[in-house]
Amino acid sequence: MKIMKMKIESIWQELENDLLQSSGLLLKRYAASVYPDLYVALRCPENLRCIAVNITRANEPDIKQWAHLKDIKVEVLQDEKNNNKKFLLIILLNRIHKDIFSVLCEDLIIQVSEITEETELIKVLLNRLSKWENLFECVGLQGLSAEAQRGLYGELYFLRKFLNSGSKPYPCVNTWLGPSKSVQDFQHGSWAVEVKTTHGNNHQKIHISSERQLDDSIIPEIYLYHLSLDLRVKHGETLNDIVKSLCEYLLNDIPAFHLFNLKLHEAGYFDIHSTLYEEIGYNIRQDNIFTVNDNFPRITETALLPGVGDVKYSVVISDCQQYLISENELFTRLICE
Repeated sequence: MKIMKMKIESIWQELENDLLQSSGLLLKRYAASVYPDLYVALRCPENLRCIAVNITRANEPDIKQWAHLKDIKVEVLQDEKNNNKKFLLIILLNRIHKDIFSVLCEDLIIQVSEITEETELIKVLLNRLSKWENLFECVGLQGLSAEAQRGLYGELYFLRKFLNSGSKPYPCVNTWLGPSKSVQDFQHGSWAVEVKTTHGNNHQKIHISSERQLDDSIIPEIYLYHLSLDLRVKHGETLNDIVKSLCEYLLNDIPAFHLFNLKLHEAGYFDIHSTLYEEIGYNIRQDNIFTVNDNFPRITETALLPGVGDVKYSVVISDCQQYLISENELFTRLICE
């Protein structure tokens, strides 16, 4: 859903339209606000998109660990204008992944934008690339599974409610930790919200993935948001629809918009798969909010015998009614300044 073209995409298109250079690196600095010497680049004559960081020869990293990558490449190239300098390059080899590569590079740039010490810059850049490596390598034509689509829809549905409650966009989006596989889907300070989405015959039972997920000895305030869905073909709000509505909502706050898109891609949602999400629409049967405390039905870490772990269990919604709270009550408690 390309609501807004990324800045980095515009720079690459500008470089690709410049036909004056036939070989070597065509470079353009990303932004003056980025402290390191970091460039959006095109390696010619192959016209391979890349980002380039200018580093001293003495700090050249060992890049052998990246030799196995198929669609991207890490490379070190001599700076022809300065014998004591080199360029550390992250290069896109397979152009079919250009949209994902744009997101990856924007994220890498954001992570290192305020670093002034060169060895720290290289360390953070390559560590962040490691986080993206598995996702980038696994992205194919299959898209998200049906279960993952429902789970993502539920998290986005809650995020939209959170934004509509009057919370500031960037701090609000920043609390969304589901894409990074955090214990709870939303978390900030002393509170956390776990979103559970059910459908069909399973709408009255939710599955808890670990003994820590509902353990309020770890985070003092835990809330469980349960969304019960009906699925219909070409009827209801699709995953694409809710992504579009959130993008449009966040367009007036560009940092929040970009953060949302980074998290969306980290969750596995990419434009190249959007046609796979056009058929199924979601209709809300009901949504409930529970405060997790006292005798709420759950298994916690402290209740386990030594040697027991990786616990998965189910909670029956009908047995949780005494813990219900209102939407207004929840959002007055969720402060994320």
